[in-house]
Amino acid sequence: MAGAEGMDWRELDSATCSIARTVSVLGEPWTVLVLRDVVNGVRRFDELVDHLGIARNVLTRRLTTLVEAGLVETREYREPGRRARREYRPTAAGYDLRPVLLALMAYGDRHSAGEAGPPAIPVHECGAPVTLQEVCADGHVLAPTDRVRVVPGPGARRRPA
Repeated sequence: MAGAEGMDWRELDSATCSIARTVSVLGEPWTVLVLRDVVNGVRRFDELVDHLGIARNVLTRRLTTLVEAGLVETREYREPGRRARREYRPTAAGYDLRPVLLALMAYGDRHSAGEAGPPAIPVHECGAPVTLQEVCADGHVLAPTDRVRVVPGPGARRRPA
């Protein structure tokens, strides 16, 4: 957007915000938890119902949302002597949300895990715990108190009057 560099955050159309667009998919109750389970290997409808304790109609809606958004895809499987069924697998776009899931987990671990500590610990295939870091393009690791400005990008547009 020409001249966007000098625009104030409040002048930008919040509907074009990438967070707003992502929340429009993930903001429904249960959707993030369904995605979490699918990313962690819970792939079959009945397993998801059981693990999440979710109503079947709600799970159907959330899976439909995730499939339509391109975050999850379906694949057929057949157990011997049974009819074909579908399982749900994350797409590359679904896996791209893993840092978001890990950030939500880390936040919950820091602020609401309780005295017993975190209920689950993400571990890399090498065996080391996974941690998230905010790093700028020049390689500086951000401290929680470092200031981060959000500047208009090429897709920014002015807020309607």
